[in-house]
Amino acid sequence: MSSHHAVIDIRGIDKWYGSHHVLKQCSTHVDKGEIVVVCGPSGSGKSTLIKTVNAMEPFQKGDIVVDGTSLATKSTNLPKLRSRVGTVFQHFEPFPHPDLTRNLTLAQRIVLDRGGGRARTKVRELLDRVGLSAHAHKYQGQLSGDQQQRVAIARALSMDPMAMLFDEPTSALDPEMVNEVLDVMVELAREGMTMMVVTHEMGFARRVAHRVVFMEDGAIIEDSPTDAFFQDAASVAAKRFLSRILHH
Repeated sequence: MSSHHAVIDIRGIDKWYGSHHVLKQCSTHVDKGEIVVVCGPSGSGKSTLIKTVNAMEPFQKGDIVVDGTSLATKSTNLPKLRSRVGTVFQHFEPFPHPDLTRNLTLAQRIVLDRGGGRARTKVRELLDRVGLSAHAHKYQGQLSGDQQQRVAIARALSMDPMAMLFDEPTSALDPEMVNEVLDVMVELAREGMTMMVVTHEMGFARRVAHRVVFMEDGAIIEDSPTDAFFQDAASVAAKRFLSRILHH
C-alpha cells in the first residue's frame, strides 16, 4: 500500500525487455527517513526496479512518483529529478581525468549553480565524513575499491539529495573492504537519510532497514517490516533465500 508520506511511490510497474517481462506489477513505497532494503536471488529484477526510480530504466505500465513528481508524465524534467536522487552503483564511475575535488565540485557548479568556493567547502566536508579527506587530490586509479565507493557516496551527497538509491554498492568489493562502505551507509541511516538499497548484505538489512522488499522472477513477493521478514518470512521463496544467504 502506498503512503501519503512517501518520497518514492512505486505504483504497479511493468517493464519488458522485448518479450521478456522483467518487472511485474511492482508496487512499494519509501517514506521520508525510511530505509527499505530490496533483496532476492540474482535475476529477480532488483537492480532494474531501483533504476526505474530515477528513470535510468524506462517502464511501460504504472507510475513512479518521486517527491510528488510523476515519472510517467512526459513533461517531467528527468535531469532535474535525477539531481535530487543520489545514486550509488556497483562500480564508481567518475570523470576519468580530474582529481576527486574537481570530480565532486563539477556537478554542484553546473546543476546547483553553486560557487566554486562553496562547492569546494562542501567537498571537504563530505570527504571528511566518508573518511577520505587525505585523498582529496588523488585520481580514481589511485584509490582502492572501497575508497572509490565512499567517494561515490560523497559525490551523491554533494547534490543535497532528498533520497539515496544504492544498487548493490558492495558486491564488487573484496570482503575485507565491504564494512568500510557499509559503515558510511549505517551512519547515513542514523542521520535519517531516506534510502532504498539493493543488497545481499543481510546483516546491514537487519541492522538499519525499516522494511524489506523481497523479489523473485520480477515480482515483489514480500514487503514486510524487517523483524517480521527475518523471524518468519511468509513465502517459501524468501525462506529459501534467507537460509542460503544466512548460512554463508
